[in-house]
Amino acid sequence: MSSRRGASDATLSQPLPVTPLSRRRRRFQFLRRSIPAAPSYTAAVGHEGAVRSLQGPGSGAMASRSTMGSFGVEGTDLEDVKVSKDRDSPSHFLRLPNIQNLSLLSGLAYCIASCSMILVNKFILSGYGFNAGIFLMLYQNIVSVTIVSTLSLSGVISTEPLTWKLIKVWLPVNIIFVGMLITSMFSLKYINVAMLTILKNVANVLTASGETYFFKKQHDTQVWISLMLMIISAIAGGITDLSFHKVGYAWQILNCFLTASYSLTLRHVMDSAKQATKSGNLNELSMVLLNNALSLPLGIILVLGFNEVEYLLETPLLRMPMFWLVITASGVLGLAISFTSMWFLRQTSATTYSLVGSLNKIPLSMVGILLFKVRTSMDNSISILLGLLAGVFFARAKLHDSSQS
Repeated sequence: MSSRRGASDATLSQPLPVTPLSRRRRRFQFLRRSIPAAPSYTAAVGHEGAVRSLQGPGSGAMASRSTMGSFGVEGTDLEDVKVSKDRDSPSHFLRLPNIQNLSLLSGLAYCIASCSMILVNKFILSGYGFNAGIFLMLYQNIVSVTIVSTLSLSGVISTEPLTWKLIKVWLPVNIIFVGMLITSMFSLKYINVAMLTILKNVANVLTASGETYFFKKQHDTQVWISLMLMIISAIAGGITDLSFHKVGYAWQILNCFLTASYSLTLRHVMDSAKQATKSGNLNELSMVLLNNALSLPLGIILVLGFNEVEYLLETPLLRMPMFWLVITASGVLGLAISFTSMWFLRQTSATTYSLVGSLNKIPLSMVGILLFKVRTSMDNSISILLGLLAGVFFARAKLHDSSQS
């Protein structure tokens, strides 16, 4: 062994002829030694630490049917982490495809998923005239549970096991979650998409007030100004709404209270829920599976209690293959919001994510008015625009408020 090593050392000590090929080899060996291995993104940031389901004010109930609403980043700017990760990786040095394309693609996917979810649900309830909103919620949750469970069992994604300890902690949140989805379905049937978007802003006011009262959280002046603008736009929009429906507005008011209750209860329960898991963490997909799985028995009870079974047996819609395709697509879209939200947040910063979510309501409202041929007036349009701009102002104010605190 020593003779081989001595021969090898002797060989290495002999000068090699300097050629262009040898220069390239030496340069390549130097680069291999000097460039560190790319760090794991999950290890550097942590899925649980980076993607927090805060259900912040501003996330709509229809967007919350599979995801837990807004994401937040506590103490970490994902954009800074992403830049340092790219700077240290060989792909950055070799100038492979840049991250901007992925940011644009993930943002576009998130916008399409979130807009399509509401528009498809509106088409099912109003276009088809489907009068079983609870069954629609139940079927969408079945689709979500099936897909997430399949991906988890196949090892594609990682989810926490559903233990009785975790279920008991999460059950109060889930009851509010189901009520939030059902009232959102009922209100969406009677209210146009643009006005629904504005009326959902009332939940922001209730949530912010609840944070101040229960958790002693102080908000700056900009936040309260934006909330006042939301209230003004909601009241003005309701007064000038040519398609005003008192039943739809009643369901939406109840939905706002449930949405705020869901957000505040989630904040109260989250720490206990994490302690009830085996790993001590509760990621986004685990919460999707937990919420949707627990909603199934309660959804069945409500379908029977609201006597939707009789309607389901009589309606010809359930004998149409196209209708089943549409409601299945709505379930897939609900789950797609979760995946695209996490993807978009990983490619950009929390600031970009929040602002895009607020700006996304503007084309959604316009498409909703045009697609469903909503009768509107100049006063109502101005009220809707004021509410949309107040939402954007609120997102910026919340981010500034969070950075200050």
